[in-house]
Amino acid sequence: MKGTLRRSMAWLHTWCGLVCGWVLCVIFLTGSLSVFREPITRWMEAQPIAASDAAGSVDEGRAVAQAQRYLAVHGAGARLWRVQLPAHPGEAVRLLWRDGSGIQQIALDPARGTPVSPAALRQTEGGRHFMSFHYMLQLPLLGFWIVGALTVGFLVALVSGVVIHRRIFADFFTFRPGIGPRSWLDAHNAAAVLTLPFLLMIAYTGLCIFASSYMPWPVQAVYGADDSAYARFTSELAAEPAVVGSMAQPTGPAPDWAGLLEKARMLTGQPAQMLLVNAPGSANARVRIIGRADPRQPSSNLFTAQASVLFDAASGAVLQIQRPDPASMSMGARIKGVMRSLHFADFGSWALRWVYFTSGLLGTAMMVAGMLLFSIKRRIKGQHEFGDATRRFYHCVEAFNVVCSVGIGLACCGYFYANRLLPLELADRSRWEIRSFLLIWAATLLHALCRPRQRAWTEQLGLAALLCLCLPLLNQWTTGQALWHYARVGDWQRAGVEAVSLGFGALLAFALVKLYRHHRRQGSSR
Repeated sequence: MKGTLRRSMAWLHTWCGLVCGWVLCVIFLTGSLSVFREPITRWMEAQPIAASDAAGSVDEGRAVAQAQRYLAVHGAGARLWRVQLPAHPGEAVRLLWRDGSGIQQIALDPARGTPVSPAALRQTEGGRHFMSFHYMLQLPLLGFWIVGALTVGFLVALVSGVVIHRRIFADFFTFRPGIGPRSWLDAHNAAAVLTLPFLLMIAYTGLCIFASSYMPWPVQAVYGADDSAYARFTSELAAEPAVVGSMAQPTGPAPDWAGLLEKARMLTGQPAQMLLVNAPGSANARVRIIGRADPRQPSSNLFTAQASVLFDAASGAVLQIQRPDPASMSMGARIKGVMRSLHFADFGSWALRWVYFTSGLLGTAMMVAGMLLFSIKRRIKGQHEFGDATRRFYHCVEAFNVVCSVGIGLACCGYFYANRLLPLELADRSRWEIRSFLLIWAATLLHALCRPRQRAWTEQLGLAALLCLCLPLLNQWTTGQALWHYARVGDWQRAGVEAVSLGFGALLAFALVKLYRHHRRQGSSR
């Protein structure tokens, strides 16, 4: 009975791991990169380097005053104003307003209040692309369901893998290099055991975050199936403080936003991240100031609620306060906040983000090792499971192994290169960056299908290593900025992007050398 169960689990683990593993490699790599989505976005925007990024601070009062003056002139009559304040010195203020002609956007110099030219601020999705690709594969509805189904399959593969490995903890301390399939199995087992708690947590929290979308029937049973049902569910889950009426009548001119920012900081303890103004210029205009958690002061809680203060725009009276205290939130909102923080690493210091990044890469390596082990074992056994089509089938398997491990890395590199090489005035520029990513990834599939297995691996590895190593040179050539410029002013976020690119390039070059030597030994032994 035990033997039958183990054989069934082994079959389930093998095929579920292979089919899910291809796309999961892509999901895990892009998810790992999205941990550093803010530094990636800053690097891709290529804004001017501030004199001192480490010690400097953003003058919020001046920035918001410039935004208020600009919107009063150019956004008069709009139904909504949004002001995104800079998080770092030297960055622009982002303005958005919605009027009868649609949505208008612009970036302002926070000191002078003048629009920033496209040459100083690139239109890009930045690191947000990796996050959105991570959970919906650039297929807004279909991709969302594919990722959910694959996550369930991934949990099945993890549980079945634990069942079939009787020596799971002993395998963690066992690695025998240079002996073919056994080495890949040892690498697969070691990476799996090391990252098992992380992988289980990531898969489970990812499903929990979208539980009401993957399983909408409980919400429909309580709140109904109409269009506003989900809004009622989330509103009750959040349990926001009630909005009170205006507590004072205006006795003079409307207060300036800089004063409201200071009042919001005193009430919540958080600096401002964004201002939302509804019905600006009308009698019932309201200003909501949304806070920003300071990453240099990690919270003792697992997550920090986002603070916000709602003001009456005419009198400056406080209408609503949401303090950054999880204890003031409902239990449902706290549970959802914890799940999101665990999945997105929205708590702790930058050291924790490096732990997430490294664990995600190890999880990716585990899946790559498992896929390669599958191919090597089938290549050795040659069972002809699919008759005359067996050879073509396994060639396609090998091609997908290349595309979903090295090819996706090439596509990520191409995304960064497109950011620097596409014309700044190109219409819909951010979408063309994403299209470049997808086209390059499709090209790696065509290349892997057309080339022999060994050449496909070496050629794509070599190109990926070259692109990673040359990325800092491309940045200096196109923007005049460089790693040492970032380091000199303490801009460690953008410096880290280029340092990681160089590190990946070195690792890929090392892998290429090892693979080349392995192929030479195989050729000489024949």
